[in-house]
Amino acid sequence: MDQENRQRRRRMLPRGPKRERAAEDGPPEAPLKKPGRGRLRRRWLLNTLAVTLVVVAVSVSAFSLAMYSYYTSTILATLESKAQTAAGMFRNYTETTYLSTARQFINQFEEKNDIEVQILSAGGRVLMSSMMDISGASAHSPDVAAAISEKRVRTHIGQDPDTEDEVISASAPVIYNNAVVGVVRMATSLRRVHAQMVRMMLVTSAIGVAILLVMGLMASYFIRSVLDPVIRVTETAKRIAAGSYGVQMEKKTDDEMGELVDSINDMSMKIDQAERTQSEFISSVSHELRTPLTAISGWAETLYNGEVRDASDVKKGMAIIVSEAQRLTRMVEELLEFSRMETGRFNLSVEPIDIVAELEDAVYTYREFFRRKGLELDYTECGEELPIISGDPERLRQVFCNLLDNADKHGGSGGRVEVSVGREEDRVVIRIRDHGPGVPAEELPFIKYKFYKGSSKARGSGIGLAVCDEIINSHNGTLEIGNAPGGGCVATIRLPVGVEVV
Repeated sequence: MDQENRQRRRRMLPRGPKRERAAEDGPPEAPLKKPGRGRLRRRWLLNTLAVTLVVVAVSVSAFSLAMYSYYTSTILATLESKAQTAAGMFRNYTETTYLSTARQFINQFEEKNDIEVQILSAGGRVLMSSMMDISGASAHSPDVAAAISEKRVRTHIGQDPDTEDEVISASAPVIYNNAVVGVVRMATSLRRVHAQMVRMMLVTSAIGVAILLVMGLMASYFIRSVLDPVIRVTETAKRIAAGSYGVQMEKKTDDEMGELVDSINDMSMKIDQAERTQSEFISSVSHELRTPLTAISGWAETLYNGEVRDASDVKKGMAIIVSEAQRLTRMVEELLEFSRMETGRFNLSVEPIDIVAELEDAVYTYREFFRRKGLELDYTECGEELPIISGDPERLRQVFCNLLDNADKHGGSGGRVEVSVGREEDRVVIRIRDHGPGVPAEELPFIKYKFYKGSSKARGSGIGLAVCDEIINSHNGTLEIGNAPGGGCVATIRLPVGVEVV
């Protein structure tokens, strides 16, 4: 029995801090990986340099090949021309005269240090050469055999089978009585061409490296000019997301980035304004709800406890309860309207309506109410018959009543409210004016914003005018709030005639 009691007491003891923390927190979370910075910068720079490198490499290669082809074709044309000219000189000579003239030609050839001149027999044997060490040898170059067999100038670019050197050569046959009696061959080494190409490759490569460096510097400058503002915008957006509403960035340029900065600043200001307005709305609604609830609760307890004996006091208390309950109902209805607007469930029941009749119903409803409060309600009828328009009668009557209620709350001190209806071109115009203090000029641009109450101390949630504006806009009309000449505030409604409301 004692052991069972000890186990029960042990189960009832509070757990230690470590066990409690483990049970509440659960398994430890993996640390969040901090996003790398500069990845876009590196990727952008590498892509730019890679593309530039490919373009430079292709350009250098294409230029080098073009220059090599140009050099070789130029040299080949020169050799071919010189060989053909020399062969033409020996065409009418006998073999003996041919050899003596050929020796004289070689001795007088001015370019023999750069171009090797060979005089060959009809069988391809070297009879004499500007390089005396190979005289008497047989020429195995393909152009020699082709010139002898085809009886025309032939060329060759490549390795010389005899010297195993990279050469370019041209062989022209010497023809006497339609027979090949010899061959004039001119050849030169490609070493100078190769050396020139190496120098050209080095120069073009150095230019390519310089282009890469310039492109890298330009890309770095461009990246910095684009990414640095983006980073500033990102940091500002993070601050706004963290709750620093209203923070502003400095606009440094007038380009697309400047437009983005303007948009972020405008968004920040609007979020800050919406946050302040919402806070004011919560405070205002809390106060507005507390006041009627306190009155209803107080009078209900008083009547329930039987503390009021006089029938007139009982009637007065019940009237207060009804009045405050109706005010709560209106506030709840406004909040429901606002909720429908925010969720896109704000619908209209459109039908043909007599707008004058709907306005007169609202005027009739408020006329007695205003009279009891000592307000004079002047209604000016239209001098002509207005056409039937399309609209939602309940919603439009809601707008008229809300504007009349605002005229009472904010302009009742003027003692008079004026209502008029008329037609201006293709629109029905309705004006509701009070003779109160009006609206401060700096508050007019925001007066139709949701939850906005400005400096007004009158009761209300601050969404009535926003709902009215939404209803009028849904009817393809406009609602304007402004100060009237001579004092007071005037609300002007313009509804189109003959336009079907969707």
